[in-house]
Amino acid sequence: MRKQFLRALGRAAFIIGVGAAPALAEPQHGIAMYGEPALPPDFVALPYVNPDAPKGGRIVVGEVGSFDSLNPHILKGVVPWQLRFLGYESLMGRSYDEPFTLYGLLAESIEVADDRSWVEFTLREEARFSDGSEVTIEDVMWSYETLGTIGHPRYLGTWAQVEEMEQTGPRSVRFTFSTDNRELALLIGMRPILKRAQWEQKEFTESGLDTIPIGTAPYVVSDFEAGRYVEMTRNPDYWGKDLPFMQGQANLDTIRMEFFADAQVLFEAFKAGAITSIRETNAEKWATQYDFPAVQRGEIELSEIPHQRPTGMTGFVMNTRRPAFSDWRVRSAMIHAFNFEYINDALTGGRQPRIRSYFSNSLLAMEDGPASEEVAALLQPHSDSLVPDALEPYALPEGDGSASNRANLRQAQALMREAGYSVEAGRMTTPDGRPFGFEILLPSSTPEADVGAIIDLYVPALERMGIDVTVSRVDKAQYAERTDSFDFDMTFYTRGLSLSPGNEQKLYWGSAAASSQGSLNWMGVQSPAIDAMIDEILTSQSRDDFVTATKALDRALTTGRYVIPIYQFLESRIAHDAALHYPDTLPIYGDFINFHPDVWWYEAE
Repeated sequence: MRKQFLRALGRAAFIIGVGAAPALAEPQHGIAMYGEPALPPDFVALPYVNPDAPKGGRIVVGEVGSFDSLNPHILKGVVPWQLRFLGYESLMGRSYDEPFTLYGLLAESIEVADDRSWVEFTLREEARFSDGSEVTIEDVMWSYETLGTIGHPRYLGTWAQVEEMEQTGPRSVRFTFSTDNRELALLIGMRPILKRAQWEQKEFTESGLDTIPIGTAPYVVSDFEAGRYVEMTRNPDYWGKDLPFMQGQANLDTIRMEFFADAQVLFEAFKAGAITSIRETNAEKWATQYDFPAVQRGEIELSEIPHQRPTGMTGFVMNTRRPAFSDWRVRSAMIHAFNFEYINDALTGGRQPRIRSYFSNSLLAMEDGPASEEVAALLQPHSDSLVPDALEPYALPEGDGSASNRANLRQAQALMREAGYSVEAGRMTTPDGRPFGFEILLPSSTPEADVGAIIDLYVPALERMGIDVTVSRVDKAQYAERTDSFDFDMTFYTRGLSLSPGNEQKLYWGSAAASSQGSLNWMGVQSPAIDAMIDEILTSQSRDDFVTATKALDRALTTGRYVIPIYQFLESRIAHDAALHYPDTLPIYGDFINFHPDVWWYEAE
């Protein structure tokens, strides 16, 4: 109620001079999580773009699955994931060559309190929606309030920490925060801005294919067929084409997304020329199946793009809301039964390294060996919510490469016995004497073609332990519905992580998100230790404290055994039309959001 009240009175307040604000901070062109932005106020382009890239051409990418909505800002429906990033802009834009730094986009400047208790943005006069209408402060404030109250759950957590939103000038808005959280000043600048007038007679939360939200970005949806394709066209009248931040970006005239039943069909479509760019996640396939004629003729190029970001987590998540996986020893047994070395050799020729922890491949990763003194000091007060060996040396079990995996299966059986389980007449039984089994839920198709093959190799090991396993493959819509409502025992799971983790960690594994339908806390973890480490990250006053808190979070998550980790991807493997190019200078995030196809261009030889 308080935020709505301020929203209604904000414009009058600044006109008549009531409620004058305290002394303003100095307006800045950007903001960094720690320290100062790397680029000066007069920068001419981001460091990882080609500012002289030609405009024109098209890219056709393939997606596995389908879609039934074009509104990426609500929970309802399945939406092409690219729409959220290609079709909308925010007050600030992110540089992916810095851990977490924002520069003005729709906003010409940002002002922030020394303690980051508030932040103020001034809107650019020239900002326009794709239909040519002016972007107003009313649009900005309506977007924040609407997304923060009835939008997708990813927007709700930040909005809940806003105490006041008020208009402070003809083109300026200030957000005052209710919590001590240094990241909020950055996060609040990253919400998509929509056109208020478009929704005055429509139901925002029910929109599907009949209404495409109007944004300010360079691309607009120009054509689509439900479930089959979406085509986006570059707006020749895009308002921000002369901004330094946008130089060398949005170079392609057309971006088309084609949808396919499964990854193999998508691959064959690429070989046939129906799509012009594809990411390959299987190292063995990359090494052995990308020598088809178009590659040999030089019409297709094979590019490997490295990065310096954390691995994140990809694997099979166990739902701790279910009795089957509420005991960490059972989860540990499932990890021991997973014969990674054999599976990796069978499917990738042993080429693909395994994820070791959530933040591995970065300085934020938990240390080998026992917890450091600093990490232990953070975790020790919450030891009751950690597994018993959380502060001790921990590493994933390694097999000998054989199909039998006998040593790890023996350890898995021992863990089950320790948890009160036993084998009766060849069947695993729970402590109360019932047969033990669970369902592995999989989408009928994923971009990672070998997910089903991995499970096919895993299930026999579980069956040898006497566990009754059901593998259910469902279509994308049903999969989204079931995972949104946490209706699964075990399922395929991936979470990308950045070099500057923050509030999104609460959505991934915070206790409050465990019971919030549609949240990304699929594992259902409710741990005071994890909650406390996230808070430590958010309130850290120095880079060193931030790194220590993240290492502690990584240790709490990894030793909690919530996910069976599989492959890590230290580079992106992209096969593409030889006329598609990307800059020689790569950002530290590599092929991440806003790299492909944002900074690519088309130029035939």
